Amino acid sequence: MRKISYKAEQFTESVIREMTRLAAQHEAINLAQGFPNFSAPDFIKEAACRAIREDINQYEVTWGSVALREAIARNYRRFYDFQVDPELEVTVCCGATECMIASLLAVLDPGEHVIVFEPFYENYGPDAIIAGATPHFVTLDPENNFAFSREELRELCESLVCKGGVRALILNSPNNPSGKVFSTEELQWLAELAEEFDFYLITDEIYEHIIYEGLHVPIATIGDARARTITISGLSKTFSVTGWRLGYIVAPPEVTSAIRKMHDFLTVGAPAPLQAAAAVALDAPLEYYRGLSEEYRTRRDVMLNILCKVGFRAWEPKGAYYIMADISPLTQKTDVEFVKDMIRQVGVATVPGSSFFHRPERGGNLIRFAFCKTVALLEKASQRLEKL
Repeated sequence: MRKISYKAEQFTESVIREMTRLAAQHEAINLAQGFPNFSAPDFIKEAACRAIREDINQYEVTWGSVALREAIARNYRRFYDFQVDPELEVTVCCGATECMIASLLAVLDPGEHVIVFEPFYENYGPDAIIAGATPHFVTLDPENNFAFSREELRELCESLVCKGGVRALILNSPNNPSGKVFSTEELQWLAELAEEFDFYLITDEIYEHIIYEGLHVPIATIGDARARTITISGLSKTFSVTGWRLGYIVAPPEVTSAIRKMHDFLTVGAPAPLQAAAAVALDAPLEYYRGLSEEYRTRRDVMLNILCKVGFRAWEPKGAYYIMADISPLTQKTDVEFVKDMIRQVGVATVPGSSFFHRPERGGNLIRFAFCKTVALLEKASQRLEKL
């Protein structure tokens, strides 16, 4: 008798969370998992405490409180001049992770095809499998500033036409783990490709406010892409509340209706008092958002300097708070061996690059550092890394 499902046999546990457990076990500095070691802003914490004291402790509307959905719509107007209907186009979920699986379940049928750029955030492949779809991968080339081959992507779309075509493409910009920010020209080309081959664009924009050059551009704001775009974002990264699990989705009304059904039977709803706090936080002044990127730029530059000094070859991220580094100047070990040895012997935890590729060997010389930490902790990590 089969003990577990076929789906569960197709992927492993999260490598990122495994590295966090190893870091705790060996008292290593955790530069593996992307959570800050500093406090969330006082205004969001006070708003949460106030909501609890005011007894906002029962179920909210399944797809999000009115106040939060309206705040989300205001934010899209404020930052992108993008008009969103909070009643028909917004769904609040338990983090961007649930947003992704709810979206895929809403638009994918078993056997359909979804395209993922790699290196990818490790949830995307398993999410597609859980939804019963077949994932296909297109490489972001680190030797070319993580550009993708348009010829490769077009050929993949053409090859799948006889198999029912592409149903969706997952886009993450700013990108985890590479730090790539897709240019407006690249987004325009992808929007045109999606129209040509008639597929959804499912875009994870959780790092939209952590960007170091120019401004974030949601692909839904480009041309007619809105009609086929599912936009995912959330509070975790912008307000340093990764444990609150608050994410949201903006999508056309008919797609939103399907997403809300999936969300309802996945988690029912996100925590009510935290939704109340999120509604307050999203209305933070522009100075807060500007300061966020400036503070992370400082951390990025500190981390890049550390890695170069130690001898890594590192790529400068244009957004998000991760750095991909090449270990080959320092070792002949595999990425997994190197990372585990570094945790045990040096006391610094990172993530093996192979976990971000469907063919692990493509990331066998890479590791990912998370720099969402205080400068003091990064400097402490620097002292330990000198042992390499």
